[in-house]
Amino acid sequence: MKQSHHGVKTGGRLSGAGRSVTSSRQGGALGSQAILLLAVQGLFGIASALSGTFIPIYLWKASQSFMLIGWYTLGQYVTSGIVFWLAGKWVKEHHKMYSLRLGIVLSGAFYFTVLLLGQQAKVYSIPLGMLSGMALGFYWMAYNVVYFEITEPDNRDRFNGIAGILGALSGIIAPWVSGYLITSLQGESGYKLIFTISLVIFGLSMVGSFWLTNRGVQGEKYKWLLGIDQLKEKGNPWRRMFGAIVTQGVREGVFMFLIGLVIYIATKNEGKLGNFSLITSLVALISFWFVGKRLKASNRKIAMLIGTIMIGLIVLPLFIKVNYSTLLIFGIGTSLFIPLYIIPMTSRVFDLIGDSEESAKNREELIVLREAGLIIGRVIGLAAYLIVLSQTQTPAAIVTLMFCVGIVPIAGWFFIRPFLSANNKFR
Repeated sequence: MKQSHHGVKTGGRLSGAGRSVTSSRQGGALGSQAILLLAVQGLFGIASALSGTFIPIYLWKASQSFMLIGWYTLGQYVTSGIVFWLAGKWVKEHHKMYSLRLGIVLSGAFYFTVLLLGQQAKVYSIPLGMLSGMALGFYWMAYNVVYFEITEPDNRDRFNGIAGILGALSGIIAPWVSGYLITSLQGESGYKLIFTISLVIFGLSMVGSFWLTNRGVQGEKYKWLLGIDQLKEKGNPWRRMFGAIVTQGVREGVFMFLIGLVIYIATKNEGKLGNFSLITSLVALISFWFVGKRLKASNRKIAMLIGTIMIGLIVLPLFIKVNYSTLLIFGIGTSLFIPLYIIPMTSRVFDLIGDSEESAKNREELIVLREAGLIIGRVIGLAAYLIVLSQTQTPAAIVTLMFCVGIVPIAGWFFIRPFLSANNKFR
């Protein structure tokens, strides 16, 4: 593909050589590159949702071990963080699309490896987690840089709202199809089929990525320790933002894999998990659409507060009893309120990255700093999971863990609160 050498418009300022971006984004509209990125991510999301939802269950059925799944996930988190940091140099100084495509290829390689290993996957849980982490690190490093370059403060909420809708659509279709196929074909055949379908869709995502333009490198060198320098500087807004990001990671570190596993253990039926995902993702689709349309600078502070409180409190029905009905109440409630939290959280982080000419030039390093916060938070959440589950594996202990990590984002709201006002200044 021919490389493009446009500058990056960020927050009303032009970075790079001062040239404007070719795609028009007047009035908060999304340009053609943003739409294409959403399409690539949509395919990647479908492929991941088809199989990724069932990987912890696949490992559970082979091992019957909460701890094994925890160690698999730890390998994934830590490796993704390290690869994210290392890939930053490649993305900043060379061709970011190679990193994006390598992430897609490695994602396919992960599912192909699981397909080959079959029940023996449990023996290689940590290496498999590391392979998955490598794929995620390369993919999301490049994706986040491209996302930053093709969006602006006036259309990031819209982009994130559409991304949330696409994620919800993936959650509606893919896990339901997977659950139906697994239960219909039974045994290994269903899993083999969905892993194979995922490989094909990853291939389509790869093809789509060739139409994404690689905005030329600016000649800047990658600063390995810039993130640490930001956190050491007194009064730097990244000190507050980093704290908010860590709290987001704490919740994600447990909820990203545990919910599906709890549903399967409670029902012993992959089809039920598919139905759960269909219902909750349909609710999320409507919620992301509504919030993405209605969220404004004037109301995002109170909206995010409501979201952070409710995604914690919605765990409470599980204290009554852990069954499919209470889990469905939890899932629907989370889907209703998570957009109020995640849309402003994501948008404001990237607005901070584009706050000035200098920070826009250092976008790769600052995106790595954001990921470092998420990884630290995820490892903290996962450490709590490993500690609790090593002592007891009762439903009460698991629900208490979910509640404790679920209310952590409330602290994140206090960190990010000064950046949510309509007339806020980062500095």
